[in-house]
Amino acid sequence: MPSYIDSVLIDDEHVLYVGHISLWPLTHLIGVGLVLLPVFGVGLLFWLTAFIRYKTTELAVTNKRMIAKFGFISRRTVELNIHKVEGVEVLQSVLGRIFNFGSLVISGTGVQQAPIPGISDPLAFRRAFMRAQDQAYSFSPSPKP
Repeated sequence: MPSYIDSVLIDDEHVLYVGHISLWPLTHLIGVGLVLLPVFGVGLLFWLTAFIRYKTTELAVTNKRMIAKFGFISRRTVELNIHKVEGVEVLQSVLGRIFNFGSLVISGTGVQQAPIPGISDPLAFRRAFMRAQDQAYSFSPSPKP
């Protein structure tokens, strides 16, 4: 089954960086699942929920945009054109800094804020996005006065 990201790429667009969500924000589901496993297998539902969240989240930076997809049956996507992004904020708690996960909040023109929670190595994702944005601006023709 092709990934969502591969299915939405347009002409001359290619993936520069693929991000992943971290398992650390899912530890509450995994822990509760472990505790409730003896109770008629209820814990399996929590493990299944964590697994689905982990497997159905796709994050990528392309040469034209940033793409994030969340969900399996109910889907939420965030797709921002590189030229429309004004800022990328990284939010990390103390645990996030220790275990290298956090959230990104992307601000752009026309979009107040697009949060992307629970990313593994958010600084690398931001760095890849900033590099792609820099390349996009260096290859685009300069605006006419």
